[in-house]
Amino acid sequence: MLEALERHPHALAVLSPALVAGTPSHAYLFHGPGGAGKRTLAREFAARLLAQGAPDPAGAQARALAGVHPDLTWVVPSGAHEILVSDIDQPVVAAATRTPFESARRVFVIESAEQLGEEAANRLLKTLEEPPSFVHLILITNRLADVLATIRSRCQVVRFDAPPVDVVAAELVAAGASPAAADAYARLSLGDAGRARELAGPDGAELRERSIQLARQALSGRAGASAPWDELLASVRARGERVRSELEERSAAELELLPSRERKRAETEAGERARRTRRRVETGALELSLDLVEAWLLDLIALALGASDLVRNSDRLADLLADGTVGRGGDVSALRRAVELVEDTRRRFQLNVTEDLALAAMTYRLQQVLEG
Repeated sequence: MLEALERHPHALAVLSPALVAGTPSHAYLFHGPGGAGKRTLAREFAARLLAQGAPDPAGAQARALAGVHPDLTWVVPSGAHEILVSDIDQPVVAAATRTPFESARRVFVIESAEQLGEEAANRLLKTLEEPPSFVHLILITNRLADVLATIRSRCQVVRFDAPPVDVVAAELVAAGASPAAADAYARLSLGDAGRARELAGPDGAELRERSIQLARQALSGRAGASAPWDELLASVRARGERVRSELEERSAAELELLPSRERKRAETEAGERARRTRRRVETGALELSLDLVEAWLLDLIALALGASDLVRNSDRLADLLADGTVGRGGDVSALRRAVELVEDTRRRFQLNVTEDLALAAMTYRLQQVLEG
């Protein structure tokens, strides 16, 4: 584990002394871009904590790494945009009052801490403020600024750094991407290796193409005739449907193993999980699509200012140059307003607006701003 921390000097400075001295904090907040290794190191750190003082340290560590240790609880948000109270109440708050099953400690890991809404956060606060001596919490976030201040102030904040663009690009090339595409994916991901891998896959490539098409149609003034948001939403929903179908197939096989009296309840729960997972996948894809539209507009700003080295869609430079001569594709002030429109739509999605109407409205407004 300590070797893995070498690339993250701040995390190394905070976590290694805690492990060596055996005096970890009661709560940590791991933050940094996706793909920086926060989840992997959270699991390894939790495994080391559970191994200390255990009757069988090696066995405890191995089971924690495998995700089957009874004193390790891993929470993933079940809501589309937030961590629900039910994700926190019994699995963390209530469980933290009970002594460990076999280790000297209990460790709770909570992913996407920025999605803690006020109600769920309020349930968690007392545990963060006055945890039992055997309880340790590790919260993980990609967006530190979005974590509630009341949560952030009660944790020891640990920073994880993004890998350099060339490192991410090299990994993608090794996985089969062309050097030009790998460079673009690494730049677009801003060092988020997980996102870069997603963009390099077929689903990510399709979503990127649909997002660029929407931006370019708005720039050319043809958005009304082509309705590019329809194809973008179709791509998003197809991704969600595939995930839902895979989960339902897996659940159906598991239901066959249950006694008949338990199947109805299990089937209802499985259906609800599949629905929530599909929604989270679609929400994530929509977020990514807005990032990609915004990246195209920001690249045009970079070119207009003569900063071609900042272009992230580096494999589409010819298309960007062409767009810079269309409509107001070279007008920095108009492009900045267009970026603000994309950000406004991002906020609207968090309010559960109708997605097709929101995307259509954004595209028409982009076209108006970029047409002048």
